[in-house]
Amino acid sequence: AAPLTPVRPRARGDVVPWAPRPSREPGRWTARSKETVLFRFPPFPTSFPSSPSPPLSNRAAHALPPSSTDRSLPAAGAMESSDPSPAAVSKTQEISVPPVEGVAGGGTSYGWVDGGLQGSHLGSSVIDPTKVHSADLLHVWSMPSTANVSQQEAPRPLEHVNLLAARNERESFQIALRPKVSWASSGIAGPVQIQCTDLCSSSGGRLVVGQSITLRHVVPILGVPDALVPIDPSSPQINLLPGETTAVWVSLNVPCGQEPGLYEGEICITAVRTDSDSKADSLPKSERYQLYKELKTCLDITESRDHSSSEEMILRLSSTSTTLRRMLVLPAFQDCHENNGLGDMMDEDVMNNVAVRVKLSLTVWDFTLPLTPSLPAVFGISETVIEDRFCLEHGTKGWYDALDHHFRWLLQYRISPFFCRWGDSMRILAYTCPWPADHPKANEYYSDPRLAAYAVPYAPILSCTDAAKNSLRREVEILKTEAHWSKAYFYLWDEVHDFTSMLYRVRKERSEGLEYH
Repeated sequence: AAPLTPVRPRARGDVVPWAPRPSREPGRWTARSKETVLFRFPPFPTSFPSSPSPPLSNRAAHALPPSSTDRSLPAAGAMESSDPSPAAVSKTQEISVPPVEGVAGGGTSYGWVDGGLQGSHLGSSVIDPTKVHSADLLHVWSMPSTANVSQQEAPRPLEHVNLLAARNERESFQIALRPKVSWASSGIAGPVQIQCTDLCSSSGGRLVVGQSITLRHVVPILGVPDALVPIDPSSPQINLLPGETTAVWVSLNVPCGQEPGLYEGEICITAVRTDSDSKADSLPKSERYQLYKELKTCLDITESRDHSSSEEMILRLSSTSTTLRRMLVLPAFQDCHENNGLGDMMDEDVMNNVAVRVKLSLTVWDFTLPLTPSLPAVFGISETVIEDRFCLEHGTKGWYDALDHHFRWLLQYRISPFFCRWGDSMRILAYTCPWPADHPKANEYYSDPRLAAYAVPYAPILSCTDAAKNSLRREVEILKTEAHWSKAYFYLWDEVHDFTSMLYRVRKERSEGLEYH
């Protein structure tokens, strides 16, 4: 780690190296305040002290990223120098990455950013991403699903992504993005568009985007990568922030009936213009009015007229052609002439020319994982959390629908859910199905082959009344006659402490000599 250095006052707008500052508490250091303002992005180093990462593979243990102590980023102040000498490069690489916000009291990259091209040919004017290759605007690299891609993650070489999966298996990886420069006029570095092609095999098999392939934006909570927010396939854009790494989570879900073989495709990442920048290039009122007049003239000339002679029709068509040619030489269409009609629209051809392409391969093995998970992993959801989150009243139709939605959603990830209601002394009423055992929905829940285990509601745990005991007895009598009874379990207390230890001893004494079926 770099030695702790005092922070001297600087003028607003200075690009300064990150450094911790003394805290009011003895022996503690805190991050620089958010008053530091950055206006330009110095260049990023071409090499890093850590060894190059191996090709991404979800089956290789060495695919895990190096420890955070192996990663280092240059401070912004060091990157201002254009001295390419080895000493300058070495000095740049010795500066440590600041801590993540929310962890050890760190900040979020205040006082340092990477970006800018070494010997940049882009100049200081606003960058048009339609005319610059996206590789010149941002770093793109792949990371395994086991890695926590922090906002300070250092760029790595872009490599081919190669995954292996069985049928009925889900595999994921991440694409990390970090801006080199800013191409937006607003406070963000700029938006990027992420498009994935279908994965196809030589035999005609296909994994379709939106069905078997999903993209999610990894959103940090207090600086720690946490939430996976779905990316709308109709508008697959996310915003990048200056000096921060952003990750996209890519999931490949192989259906049970998928044909085995090698599937290949690619993910295209393209820097695009912001909505505000696009609106800024809209036609001024004078040009719009001129276009309106010219178009109206064309319509007047070409309107159908009765008893028009051939000579008159030829004259009208010639006049229309002249008017249209005048429209094409208006200033609004100047870029179209310069680019052979392409203009600066981000159409498919233009985006293909400037996009960064991540090659993706998936080998589907010739066997299928069982529908019922071999490991009965269970996950509990508090019913009161659902009620508060969705403003639902217990026992209403909306309440049942919400529980049903959570139940089916978790089964997709091979997790057997249960719902719970809390009592005192860590008592818990755990149940997998909110309906009683004699309800038609109950058999649908318990018989689902994706469910590895289910909790039987032990009603006396909260209220040890005769009604609760009779309810439990009726549930067990119905369930133990079903084929799925082997999946059943009771969950009575959530954590072990003195009270539950005493209850365990009582239960053990009373159960001696009992027979279990």
